[in-house]
Order: sequence, then C-alpha cells, then structure tokens
Amino acid sequence: MSAFDLQPGSKVSPLRRSQRVCLRLPVVVVREGPGANVASEETSTLTVSAHGALIQLALTVEIGQLLRIKNAQTSEELVCRVVSLGPEHTSKLEVAIEFEIPSPRFWRIAFPPADWSPRSPDAKSPTAHKPGGNMPLKKLVAVPSEPDKKLVTKLGGSS
Repeated sequence: MSAFDLQPGSKVSPLRRSQRVCLRLPVVVVREGPGANVASEETSTLTVSAHGALIQLALTVEIGQLLRIKNAQTSEELVCRVVSLGPEHTSKLEVAIEFEIPSPRFWRIAFPPADWSPRSPDAKSPTAHKPGGNMPLKKLVAVPSEPDKKLVTKLGGSS
C-alpha cells in the first residue's frame, strides 16, 4: 500500500481541493535549520496543483516542516509545508508539499484546470494540518513538452 492511499480509519478526506497535473518543472528546495544550518537541493516536480506539489528529495525532511520552494524558471519563491512522505525511489523520497497560501499561478500553467479557481463549484476549503496525514492520489494529467501544440491526455484514477 502506498503512503498516498487512504489508511483504514483515516480522517483525511479523499476529495481533492484542486486537480493535480503531471508536470516536470525544475525547482530548488531550501530547508532552513537552527542558526546558519541551511541546505538546498535542485529537483523537479512530479505533479503540481494550485495548492502544492509532489517532489522527490534526497534532503531529510519531516511532516509539518516548513520549506522554501523556488521555481527555477521564474525565480519566484514560496513557503510550503511538508504534508506527506511517500515511497523512496533511487535514494530520493516522494514528498508532498502544500503552499502556505494557495498559489495556482506559481507554476505558470497556461491551461490550469477549472477547479484551480476558488470560485469553482468543485473547489474545496483548505484542510487543517494533521501531522502524519496522508494525501490520496486523484486524477493525473499528462503534460506534453509542447502544451500549445498538443492535446493533454487525462489518465484514469479514482474520483
């Protein structure tokens, strides 16, 4: 069972606040510690949403920890929180992060899903942070390398 599957008896809602989009985007993650103890890592996103992303990190992080994420293409930075730790692949751990403030424009996607707007009838209210909470996966969208010339394909998933 994946760390992103709902656990029996879990109080985490299976409903997403915004749709996830498969998008490999270069980012820099900065972990600040006490004093001058700062570590950073260049990585890329696996999926993104209006509320955060799924990334792979070799850095050691904990659920609830605050990080800074920098969009390497725009140099924009946001504060985010680690909300879930998933499986390890090639010495890197899948880490789900959530922006402190929803920021759908951070990813600079020209075709964001309709539910990335707080005015959408399907938009969900923010969830309270619960240490150790898991994030279930919903629908994923494959993003081609040239989005303005090709169609986006939706992948199947639980609703």
